[in-house]
Amino acid sequence: MIMGIVSAMAEFERDLLVERTQAGLSRAKAEGKTLGRPAVLTAVQQAEVLRRRSEGHSLGILAKEFGVSRAAIQRIERRAG
Repeated sequence: MIMGIVSAMAEFERDLLVERTQAGLSRAKAEGKTLGRPAVLTAVQQAEVLRRRSEGHSLGILAKEFGVSRAAIQRIERRAG
């Protein structure tokens, strides 16, 4: 019985934590803050990556030159559409 009460209290506390986190994220978005990890490459560097990819440079070479992963280069391409 005591474990049931402790479990219920823990679940209640967890729900409160989730609710406060969601409220904070909503407020930050409403204030115009960008969420998530900041981009490693600047907009100029990303444009350079796209230009060079269109010229036929490989993912691996660009990733080494810019110091990022191949997946980062692919994400830049995906976002550019």
